[in-house]
Amino acid sequence: MFLVRNALKLPVKILQASTESNKVFSRDVKRWVSPTLKELRRRRQKVGPEPLRPRSSHLEWNYKAEVFAFGSRLNEKFDEKLLRQAFTHRSYIIQEELKQKEVGIEQPDVALLDNREMVQVGEELIAKYLDQYVEAFLPKVPLDGRIAVRKYLMSEENLAHISSYIGTKDLILSAEFPVTQSTLSDTFKAVVAALEATDSERANLFLNQKDLDEIWVVQNPLQYLQDYCSRNNLGEVEPRLIGECGKNTILAAYHVGIYCNRKLLGTGFGENVDIAIEEAAKDSLRDIFNTQTWRQPIDFQQKLPQTKTPSH
Repeated sequence: MFLVRNALKLPVKILQASTESNKVFSRDVKRWVSPTLKELRRRRQKVGPEPLRPRSSHLEWNYKAEVFAFGSRLNEKFDEKLLRQAFTHRSYIIQEELKQKEVGIEQPDVALLDNREMVQVGEELIAKYLDQYVEAFLPKVPLDGRIAVRKYLMSEENLAHISSYIGTKDLILSAEFPVTQSTLSDTFKAVVAALEATDSERANLFLNQKDLDEIWVVQNPLQYLQDYCSRNNLGEVEPRLIGECGKNTILAAYHVGIYCNRKLLGTGFGENVDIAIEEAAKDSLRDIFNTQTWRQPIDFQQKLPQTKTPSH
């Protein structure tokens, strides 16, 4: 019985000891702690956020390892010398030469090559590849449509987005920081040139998928359709009202079909007849040029049929 009573008292003693230790801990927090923490927080907010610094300024930065990792991430093999040149912009070399002059070096030598020529080569290479792919996989699209596709894909904003996505931002050697869209775009062109110089068969692009209607916008679809049919002797374009509902209400809907030589080219809906005709003209153009909304995007990794790879 004595052992049983002691066993029952043991949990109570442990609970009491735990409570007493908490009281001691609470008494150890001095009154000056809270005001001090508040003052430190106030001073930190007054100073503001830390200035942005490039990753290359960190002590653990290893540029050679990062350049090697860049090619590994893309599963591509680059010539290291060419890839370093692709990341080096003229502004960085000028900046380094000025630093050497400031310390007394009369004839500074940075021992680096900039990527100006590579940017030009890469731009020409990208343009040729895009023209070949669009012509091969969208053969019915007219010239102005193909030009619109190439113009969109080669826009500075789009190339800068791709460049940043594949991880060039931290590897770029430039006097500016953060780097601009123009620098990111030029770097991507130079990287393509470096890849083509290393292995032309692997110089394919990693491009975003986008609906062709968002890239190539025809300002007057009906007039464009009429001109196309007239040039190709297909007959006269004739819009016809197929159906309507909710006339003279806010929920009005009109269904229009466009015919050419008694053949239905396309249909469209709209809250009024003019909008329905415009949508029907767009649908007709998509059917003629084989750019329907259900069509799969272009696969830029497919090999071109009987097309030689451009070289420089």
